[in-house]
Amino acid sequence: MNIKIDVSGIAPWVNEADAAALTGQAGEAHDLLLQSKGKGAEFTGWVNLPSEMEPSLIQQVQQVAKRLAGISEVCVVTGIGGSYLGSRAVIEALQHSFHGLCEEQTSPVVIFAGHQLSSDYMADLFDLLKNKEYSVIIISKSGTTTEPAIAFRLLKAHLENKYGKIEARSRIVAITDRERGALKNLADQEGYEQFIVPDDVGGRYSVLTPVGLLPIAVAGFDIEKLMEGAREMQKHLAEQSSFQDSIAFQYACARNACYSKGFLTEILVNYEPRLFYLTEWWKQLYGESEGKEGKGIFPAGVSFTSDLHSMGQYIQEGERRLFETVISVEHPARVVKVPANPDDADGLNFIAGKALSEINHMAEIGTFLAHNDGGVPVIRIQIPEINEYTLGQLLYFFEFSCAISGYMLGVNPFDQPGVEAYKKNMFALLAKPGFEKQTLEIRKRISNK
Repeated sequence: MNIKIDVSGIAPWVNEADAAALTGQAGEAHDLLLQSKGKGAEFTGWVNLPSEMEPSLIQQVQQVAKRLAGISEVCVVTGIGGSYLGSRAVIEALQHSFHGLCEEQTSPVVIFAGHQLSSDYMADLFDLLKNKEYSVIIISKSGTTTEPAIAFRLLKAHLENKYGKIEARSRIVAITDRERGALKNLADQEGYEQFIVPDDVGGRYSVLTPVGLLPIAVAGFDIEKLMEGAREMQKHLAEQSSFQDSIAFQYACARNACYSKGFLTEILVNYEPRLFYLTEWWKQLYGESEGKEGKGIFPAGVSFTSDLHSMGQYIQEGERRLFETVISVEHPARVVKVPANPDDADGLNFIAGKALSEINHMAEIGTFLAHNDGGVPVIRIQIPEINEYTLGQLLYFFEFSCAISGYMLGVNPFDQPGVEAYKKNMFALLAKPGFEKQTLEIRKRISNK
């Protein structure tokens, strides 16, 4: 396997033997997952997705992506949560850090909408789109999730005003339910090209379906390599069911062992800015999967070394209830070396000739040692480089480990009942039909404040 894990950094607070002792629980979770017998089994279609996806579906995604790329300078992906975080994580990990600004643009710039309710963001977006050729991918299983539904209503009107209804239709692709829902009905009525959100795959596990694959392909990246990496990881994790051999067992057991010792927060650490949205995707995956029934490790994230100058103090000497999982990238895509300076006015000649990646790696090791000395358990996940194949492995690894970890906690890793709470209050405050009773109750609560 390309991905390696080192859990030795959790000692002495959590002995590696303590983590290995949880292998029995992990094994039971492994069997429940693969046999589709655990809680939420109806949403485990993602488990075999990499190996069972039809080549014809990949080809269809590639063909539609090519068509959209041919008519678009910008592609607006409209969705929230799992409907956008997975594709954004992969795209931003793979693209040039200043994509569209300093390089010749060969693929559309993929941007995102419908993941918040900011008026300023949407106004800025329309400022951009009025002078750009663009298309829209709308992703929603129901079509009624508030944030993307509002954004799509606005974008649909803008497209139709700019291009006319007939051409606008060709610039919209819907990814939605197979048979029902507001977006499905609209897509059928308007004649939009469509892809299906599988019934047995929840949003935060959907990056390896058309939900993630179409935006990634539009951005110009190799979705076949992404799926190949995921298939290799699927095969490995299905076959390995021991602490020594399975990196998913090691990760799930190590983090649950930390949790049992009172380490309640896990911080995912990266040393490459392009992995920022991978961290955001990971936060949703683990937060929604484990945070229920009064249980769960709180998922947080930092980007080093920049956040060492903001969060570093707290991590080093604050409450000792957190542990870190570090994503370590072995080889950068490009090499930059520090030049020598005859005057050495900045005192940096001691690193002249060294690659910036080597200095970054020394910062990583130095931080590992410092945080360990400060009482922070550290898990380290090493990937050789950032490319489609490795990202496919990493995405599937995190998904599989998350499901095992959730079952070990005794929760359903595939539902998210708490997400609906804010929506009910918001609908009541906006006087949505059918929420009259809640509207009166909330207004009474507000008036008593």
